[in-house]
Amino acid sequence: MTIKDETFPSSSHTFFNRYHKQPKEHKISASIKPMNMSYLNPKTVHLIGIPGLEHVQFWIGFPFLAVCIVAILGNIILLIIIPAERSLHQPMYIFLAVLAATDIGLCAAIAPKMFAIFWFRSYSMAFDACLAQLFFIHALQCMESGILLAMAFDRYIAICDPLRHTSILTPSVLGRLMGVVAVRAAVLVGLLPVLIRRLHVFHSVRIAHSYCEHMAVVKLAAEDTRVNKICGLFVGFSILGFDMILILISYGLIFQAVFRLPQKEARLKAFNTCTAHIFVFLEFYILAFFSFFSHRVGHVAPPTHILLSTIYLLLPPALNPVVYGVKNMVIRKRVAQIFLLNHGSQQ
Repeated sequence: MTIKDETFPSSSHTFFNRYHKQPKEHKISASIKPMNMSYLNPKTVHLIGIPGLEHVQFWIGFPFLAVCIVAILGNIILLIIIPAERSLHQPMYIFLAVLAATDIGLCAAIAPKMFAIFWFRSYSMAFDACLAQLFFIHALQCMESGILLAMAFDRYIAICDPLRHTSILTPSVLGRLMGVVAVRAAVLVGLLPVLIRRLHVFHSVRIAHSYCEHMAVVKLAAEDTRVNKICGLFVGFSILGFDMILILISYGLIFQAVFRLPQKEARLKAFNTCTAHIFVFLEFYILAFFSFFSHRVGHVAPPTHILLSTIYLLLPPALNPVVYGVKNMVIRKRVAQIFLLNHGSQQ
């Protein structure tokens, strides 16, 4: 087995020069498996995009671009409207503003390199930059999960204990909740690139993905990766799994309280306040666990897995502002005012 320090295989001339400098027993091994190479501490990796669909990646990039534009514009509008509108200075909308900032960060972490691969064939990426992208993508995912949990907690208090809602969710409590969500994501996800850094020998530097994902990078290693896989499972279940269970419990208690209300109108109004949260919750966790398990089960075709994994990261940021904006009259009116003012100024 030939250990290479470079990122990609060099010319056959360099390979045979190295071959002739090896001891006799190494020559015999190389002659038996001349293509069995490994890479020692690679400096760059090679993202190939969507394996099997390389010939249409250029066109696949355009619908993804449309989704990114909707996500960025929609979340920027939320970040403009929520601080400016005093009636929206409530816990639910503060959480929504944090969610909007998180979604913008997620698009910024994924989109530039993905479009560079699709449109400009810029496949190479520094290994450290790959680990940084891996950290930010997974940390922002985990932050989004924590924010959805905080929003479910807010709905639970608002419906089950409305008289104490403002006294429980004070500004200081909201700040501490968001701090815990951010620190938890940074600390737990920060373990993943640190553990990858302890790996030195890789059997390949070609990542079959359009962005650096934890298991996609771990699968390149030619060493024992059991610790990495266990840590990935621990992070996934301690954040996504834990949050999902608590959200399900919260909505179970909410529905129990809603069905106890004596008036049908009151039940419909209470249920209506949760529909947007339920839609976003189902959309986020169904796609999240599909992506999480498909890397480990391995029965999903690579193009399907990578397409759905990318959709899972980009679709929620695009849908969240639409779902919450449509449900809230104040946000709808302010959005209409923004576009009417822009239209009037253009005329």
